[in-house]
Amino acid sequence: MSRYARQEILPQMGRERQERLRKSHILVVGAGGLGCPVLQYLVGAGVGRITLVDPDKVERGNLHRQPLFTEGDIGRLKVEAARSRLADLNPDVEVAAIAAALDPTLAAALMSRVDLVLDCADSFAVTYILSDSCKALGKPLVSASALGLSGYAGGFCGPAPSVRALFPYLPKTTATCATAGVLGPLVGTLGAMEAQMAIAILAGIEPSPLGQLVSIDMETFGFRSFRFDKAQEPAEIPFPFIGRQELLATDILVELRPIEETPRSLRADALRLSVDDFPGCSTRLPHGPRVVLCCRSGLRAWRAAEALRPTWAGPIALLAAGEDQDRQAALAPSVSVPPH
Repeated sequence: MSRYARQEILPQMGRERQERLRKSHILVVGAGGLGCPVLQYLVGAGVGRITLVDPDKVERGNLHRQPLFTEGDIGRLKVEAARSRLADLNPDVEVAAIAAALDPTLAAALMSRVDLVLDCADSFAVTYILSDSCKALGKPLVSASALGLSGYAGGFCGPAPSVRALFPYLPKTTATCATAGVLGPLVGTLGAMEAQMAIAILAGIEPSPLGQLVSIDMETFGFRSFRFDKAQEPAEIPFPFIGRQELLATDILVELRPIEETPRSLRADALRLSVDDFPGCSTRLPHGPRVVLCCRSGLRAWRAAEALRPTWAGPIALLAAGEDQDRQAALAPSVSVPPH
């Protein structure tokens, strides 16, 4: 019996659409709680090529919600451990592993050659970087986010509105899974929803999930879904995210991470400020063509940018730099773009 026989007998699939999956190339950003079910189901479904991006190593605290990994994987790069496990699941699927944090430069380099992008990083900055890049290139994006006992999955960009159209403002909370917690079945459900949406987009199954959002509340076991096809795109991107490589010598770099969080900033001349120093700090900033606000996730940078905007006429950019420069610098040599 064919590996895909149970899929192919579905009237929505058939062999022709199965062949579309086989010829597809997708970009998956994140191999955590969302990425694990996405990878397992899409590799199982027979998607032809996957480029997987994630900078992290497997930790024991990941295992309750990332069943792709085992105790024996602790300390390994997630992308390498995932690639090994996925090869056992379906050797016909080609998986390229990139151990790097996603930034706009890497996103642009990878996106031109893929058919679909899946945002599984559950990162504020990554979501907006991917959405901005997908919108510019006309690529479809499936994105999900989870926190506590609730979350959402949706189809964006391509012919549909972007994430910025649906979520133009900062989230109300700055909590993360690390601070607020999350249950494995929630991210497993959302990851499975992302995989289902991806199959529908790649195979051309109608109605398309592009322009649709599904939200889940695991406390009440409630599911809601709505379409947002008419959501309006912002006239401009007010505070674009940039990567480290895009920092200019003329930029005024403002470091919003305290010394105890990050002793060494990206640049020796960075100004150390906190979000509480905004608004009204523009008179303290030296003259320069652009202000770049740097924090771990991008949330503090966006809040500072909103406070700074009324008194700063020039461009403002955001940089989500993470927590540990030494760790990310050590990973930098492993960054390479797979060949076509």
